[in-house]
Amino acid sequence: MSNRDIIVIGGSAGATGPLKQILAALQPDVPAAIFIVLHLPAQGIGILSTVAAGAGRLPVHQAVDGMKFERGHVYLGAPDHHLLLSGDRIQLGRGPRENMVRPAIDPLFRSAALHHGPRVIGLVLSGLLSDGAAGLNAIKRCGGMTIVQDPSEAIAVEMPQRALEAAGADLCVPAARLGDVLAELAREAPGVARPIAPDIRLEVQIAAGERIGSAILADIADPAALTCPACGGVLSEVNKAHPMRFRCQVGHAYTADALAKEQEGQVDEALRVALRIVEERAELVQRMSADGRRSGRPAVAEMYERRAAEYREYADMIRRAVLQSLDRPIRQREK
Repeated sequence: MSNRDIIVIGGSAGATGPLKQILAALQPDVPAAIFIVLHLPAQGIGILSTVAAGAGRLPVHQAVDGMKFERGHVYLGAPDHHLLLSGDRIQLGRGPRENMVRPAIDPLFRSAALHHGPRVIGLVLSGLLSDGAAGLNAIKRCGGMTIVQDPSEAIAVEMPQRALEAAGADLCVPAARLGDVLAELAREAPGVARPIAPDIRLEVQIAAGERIGSAILADIADPAALTCPACGGVLSEVNKAHPMRFRCQVGHAYTADALAKEQEGQVDEALRVALRIVEERAELVQRMSADGRRSGRPAVAEMYERRAAEYREYADMIRRAVLQSLDRPIRQREK
């Protein structure tokens, strides 16, 4: 092809506004097909109409497996499926979730890089955590153009900031200018094609739903002493990944920050369970102390009374830890 004719866009929290600005600025003669992944709930509704309302004269389609795509058209990821490109057609994958979501941004970006290399323009918009960073890095490795929304104006700065850090994006652009920038870049000649790394090809296959096991995973990752929050399997750290990423034996994938976020929730739940058990234990031995006094066994009553006091101290310690874990995200947001 004589121009960059594949535009892939990913966003999450705070991305709808910039996306509307982008689509409103693009004209029907834009010489590229546009693919969008927003983080959707499994039964998400209304996103298609929201995007279509802001798309001006560009036709907007819900992605369908096997659909042939065209220039000047917009294709939106379907709930609970990874949006993938395969040649000149769309493929919907039911592979494992990445960063706890499906559709995820990284699989779309990797598949575009795999099949279209330097013809791809990748854009990461506002969002939480770091989905899109690894995919943008894959686009860059395959010779494509990489862009992020200026983090200083994003509602949620994490996704564009981490994509910028991981991929060293070619451009960092305010939302109001993104549509015009994309239109200009789409008319430029693509760069030089680069060899496709085996890890990009394998991770696209995983997103499509192909079987993975420890032997296959060993080609791109080394086992880590960590457990997958989704299935309890062993996690492996993906070799030389930017940003740091992990996959389990069935394919669930996490960037380090997404894994830490998921673990934080599990730690909080474990602390609450421990608090309940210790408080119940304190209540039980307190009753045993009272029973000892009623039955004329003061030594037994005193022993249980001491134990009850100890358990209450343990419960207070756990309660403080729970409160501190709840307070930490609030302090981080204030910063």
